[in-house]
Amino acid sequence: MNKKKDPNIAPGMDDQEELNASATDKEVADGEYTSVTTLSYDEVDPS
Repeated sequence: MNKKKDPNIAPGMDDQEELNASATDKEVADGEYTSVTTLSYDEVDPS
């Protein structure tokens, strides 16, 4: 039985601050980073 779980964040973690932090040079050298792309939908009211 393999259930797919949604990603989650550890309790107490400031998600905006932590998720927007850049990887250190050591993390990049060790391959311990994730590339993040932000998609923003800006809807303009046609009226």
